[in-house]
Amino acid sequence: MVLILGVDAGGTASKAVVVAPDGTVLGRGTAGPGNPSAVGSAAAVAIGAAVREALGPHDPGGVVAGVVGVAGVSVLADPGVAASFAGQWAGLGLTCPVEVLGDAVTAFAAGSAAAGGAVLIAGTGAVAALVDGERITRTADGLGWLLGDEGSGLWLGLQAVRHAARHWSSTGLAVRVALHAGVTSADDLVHWAQRLPLGSFAALAPVVCEFAAAGDPAAAAIAGEAVDRLVATLDALEAPDAAVVLAGGLLTGGTPVRDGVLDVLRARGVQAGTAHDPALGAARLALQSWSSGWSSRTVPSS
Repeated sequence: MVLILGVDAGGTASKAVVVAPDGTVLGRGTAGPGNPSAVGSAAAVAIGAAVREALGPHDPGGVVAGVVGVAGVSVLADPGVAASFAGQWAGLGLTCPVEVLGDAVTAFAAGSAAAGGAVLIAGTGAVAALVDGERITRTADGLGWLLGDEGSGLWLGLQAVRHAARHWSSTGLAVRVALHAGVTSADDLVHWAQRLPLGSFAALAPVVCEFAAAGDPAAAAIAGEAVDRLVATLDALEAPDAAVVLAGGLLTGGTPVRDGVLDVLRARGVQAGTAHDPALGAARLALQSWSSGWSSRTVPSS
């Protein structure tokens, strides 16, 4: 049986899908974070686990093409990381070319049939990218928590904790953050925040969205600022006529951040697509490449 592989490897999880040439989904798999810039060679192990689950009983030798969309794809220039990815393909029994692309490319493919355009991603981090075929020609933000990722889930969580520290027990959001942290004083919250692994702040993003949707003024202000910052990131691409795709958990789920971004785009006359399943977008690119003849830019399978 001819099989096509698509993978979406992000900072939170790696998701794989195996499809038939007609697009029928034959298997799915999920594993841990697949961003090599965050977890190094462990990303390849997580991606491999997701692919193994997606393959299930199917023969890996039947996979004729695969595309992996990776956050932090530039790290693959490191020989050690690249070797770990190549080792995973070989260990899985894949003998086909596996092309590793930036996650912006596969996210755009999941939300638009156009050959190119802009994609705005807001999950744990945040980035906008201009895509032309399989190339990313320009990016904005995506600079990490210290220098950017403005409007992201991690950014929302940080703003919520900062709000709680400054307005201890005086707002509904502040009380909810304290409950989340399990602390009983502002000083305890400060110590908790200083000990917390940075990525864990993103766990408060759903809390901010929930409270904003319920009308909490502090949460609504944070969500509104996130919208402004994400739109500014998209505008920094300087491509006002480009097709737009929204991706990442904050912009694909039912969140006030998504609603706000869509309101701005609609006011501009822009109808944005949504990358609900970037792994399927990756599979679509793999199928196109297999159908038309595989490109020369591939990651060796052994």
